[in-house]
Amino acid sequence: MAVTAPEHAHTTTSRTNAARRARRGAASGLLFAAVATVVWSGSFVTSRALHDSVPPAQAAFWRWIVAIVAVAPFAVRAAWRRRALIRRHLPFLLAASLLGVTVYNTLVNQAGLTTSAGNMGLIMAASPVVMALYERLGGTRLGARRTTGMLVACGGVLLLVGDGSLSVDFVAGDLWMFAAALSFASYSALLRRRPAGIDGVVLVFVTFVLGALLLAPLFAVSLALQGGFTPTVGTVGPLVYVGVFSSAVAFFAWNRAIALIGAARAGAVYYLQPVCVALLSYAVLGESMGTAQFVSMGLILGGVMLAAARSATVAE
Repeated sequence: MAVTAPEHAHTTTSRTNAARRARRGAASGLLFAAVATVVWSGSFVTSRALHDSVPPAQAAFWRWIVAIVAVAPFAVRAAWRRRALIRRHLPFLLAASLLGVTVYNTLVNQAGLTTSAGNMGLIMAASPVVMALYERLGGTRLGARRTTGMLVACGGVLLLVGDGSLSVDFVAGDLWMFAAALSFASYSALLRRRPAGIDGVVLVFVTFVLGALLLAPLFAVSLALQGGFTPTVGTVGPLVYVGVFSSAVAFFAWNRAIALIGAARAGAVYYLQPVCVALLSYAVLGESMGTAQFVSMGLILGGVMLAAARSATVAE
């Protein structure tokens, strides 16, 4: 059956509009990922700044309490309306809360006790490599370009923590950050299986509440063994920052980015984080940046950009 001119014109217009919507969605997703990445860069600096004044478990717990208070006015009613759906998908929400809220942030705070903010950001830049590995386990072919990029990035991480040599003489904080990177990558991969109807501010709010509840026993133990901390501008200010911006704003933006463009493409933007962290730690904390840090940064950024070249240009 022949297609008439009006029908052909309508089909062409529909395809053009769909392409425009896809481009707008991709642009929005990249923007959301960039917002999350920049804001999270500041959280590594604040975690390092709090290392000698607030115990890690307590810093993590109060971060999520602040985040819950910040999100609650926008989420409580919507979460209540979806309470049946939340109960039905509680296992997924508990897993996401454990990985993205309870474990990840606590490990970051623990790492801040013994390693620099610059190292924390550079090691976290390897998390998109783990995301790519999850894709491979899911049946996606990585290809020679992506595999080469991951190897280069891993070499950069080894050079960083080896202080200029490809040794494996890690300090404790570096190992904690590797564990944090694995937890964050697992959380990001898990978001691809997010149940329909639970997204946006509801997902953020519910995972914050569950994550804080999971963290409460560790908080109680820390309080009993280490005592509390003195509320000052230097302690409360950073906690408010990580609670409002690095938690409420950044997690909403990151979740939205993954919903729009997927974990791999969002991860491509996450590679900007080492640059942001290094600059912030130099400006705020006075941490030095030597040749090894610059070379490591170049290897990690180059490697992960090479590894994500396909996912940054091809829609998932």
